[in-house]
Amino acid sequence: MAELVFFSGTMDCGKSTLALQIEHNRSARGLQGMICTRDDRAGAGRLSSRLGLAVDAIEVADDLDFYAYVVGRISSGARVDYVIADEAQFLTPAQIEQLARVVDDLELDVFAFGITTDFRSKLFPGSQRLVELADRIEVLQVEALCWCGARATHNARTVGGQMVVEGDQVVVGDVHAAGTEVGYEVLCRRHHRRRQTAASAHAAALSPDVLPVDAGSEPAA
Repeated sequence: MAELVFFSGTMDCGKSTLALQIEHNRSARGLQGMICTRDDRAGAGRLSSRLGLAVDAIEVADDLDFYAYVVGRISSGARVDYVIADEAQFLTPAQIEQLARVVDDLELDVFAFGITTDFRSKLFPGSQRLVELADRIEVLQVEALCWCGARATHNARTVGGQMVVEGDQVVVGDVHAAGTEVGYEVLCRRHHRRRQTAASAHAAALSPDVLPVDAGSEPAA
């Protein structure tokens, strides 16, 4: 039975690397897949991993109908054995429904990869629809870590290392952004709630306002 599988996790937990691995394993067995992505860090029409691997992909726009597109490719003589959709959180709910139809009506496996929540800890519409429709949800086993060493569960948007909580839901950035660029950092819930990034935690530790305490001093009378 074909399945719609949603591989989810925080940023920096290896989603795109796994997508590339699944593509490699299946293509090595003679299968031909349709690889799709949207707003990848490497630019339009690329599916890339932070490990440096990348392949060409179909850049998805809001008006792409996945079901009609796959049917059109098969009708024109192309072979499609499976579909990989990276950055699936950016897809529209309607496009997730189209992917489910690809599974049900065309009996093709669909592997969707994406983060579940945005920088405000709110569900992306595409991810929400995947949670509702997927045959199987797989949480990535490579755990990203917060700067404190705890398991990272939340994605934070940063500007110059400082966490921001307002702005458009989709702004392309990376976890290795520098300077005043928009970037992202993965945090545990505690530090996401406190809006405490690695940069702000380091600044607080070096703050001159934190006075040393002399254990041997006596309080004034």
